[in-house]
Amino acid sequence: MSTEPLLKVTDLHTSFFTPAGEVRAVNGVSFNLERGKVLGIVGESGSGKSVTAYSLMQILASTGKIVSGSIKLGGQELVNAGESVMKTVRGNKISIIFQDPMTSLNPTYTIGHQLIEAIRLHTDRNKKQAWDRSVEMLRLVNVNEPEKRMKQYPYEFSGGMRQRVMIAMALACEPDILIADEPTTALDVTIQAQILELMKSIQEELGMAIIMITHDLGVVAQMCDEVIVMYAGSICEQGTAEEIFYNPKHEYTKGLMRSIPTADTAGSKLKPITGTPIDLLNMPEGCPFAPRCDNAMKVCIKERCERMVINEDHMASCWMNVKDGVENGAIVIDVAKGGGAE
Repeated sequence: MSTEPLLKVTDLHTSFFTPAGEVRAVNGVSFNLERGKVLGIVGESGSGKSVTAYSLMQILASTGKIVSGSIKLGGQELVNAGESVMKTVRGNKISIIFQDPMTSLNPTYTIGHQLIEAIRLHTDRNKKQAWDRSVEMLRLVNVNEPEKRMKQYPYEFSGGMRQRVMIAMALACEPDILIADEPTTALDVTIQAQILELMKSIQEELGMAIIMITHDLGVVAQMCDEVIVMYAGSICEQGTAEEIFYNPKHEYTKGLMRSIPTADTAGSKLKPITGTPIDLLNMPEGCPFAPRCDNAMKVCIKERCERMVINEDHMASCWMNVKDGVENGAIVIDVAKGGGAE
């Protein structure tokens, strides 16, 4: 039996070429996604989460381009595969739920028209079969009176119902991978919980893999098996959800954790991450988080830290781990060799 992961992304670089210069939105991202797993990608706005997802489906803006790297889906290379190949991948093998359900549906067409169009575009079903499949999918995502709803327009649906329709549309062709790009951002807390529970139950029922893109660590804790933390287009920390939450090893991840309200912080002020996100047009030599890091050292400003293996389930790119290793004796500095670590 093949041990090849469902999705294998290696050293992915995606840039946007603008009049002001090259914006390196994704810088050397690598990860694997196994069948039936939920991978969370977290980070603040502008960290490269959505661009990574759009690169996988190759639906970048006209100024965007995958500069280098590899994206293998079931062993098939997608980078430079051509639009004809990608048309068979989008919808059939990889589907996406976009951020805002309010603007993702065309207000001039009925819900049924849009569902049927998506199904007929990616399958060989006829119009009657596509109608039946659409009704089946609306029922699966708990939309009441699906036959009646098929004839209604998006404005007749609440935000939560529109998001359910978007989930139904994304799942209609039974993809291997579902990308959920902040699927609950525009929804209130009660509806958010319902949508997440719905996605989890459908994922378990269909056995598909999910890439959950969010800035909400609560969503990650509820949904994800593995977590990638992104900053300035790069992965700064990667590991199982348990490792990331209970043993964070990058200063940015620790800052994110401190900004989450908990029972222990009730009545006290949360500690935000100071400063502003890095300018991707003018990337620093060292760690991109260094200007905002309270514990930044000289080496952080001058040189980027390579990915360090914390354990078999955890990797991070932070000089503080080297410092801690030296202090506790786990890392030995060889002065005779110019200060290199052994």
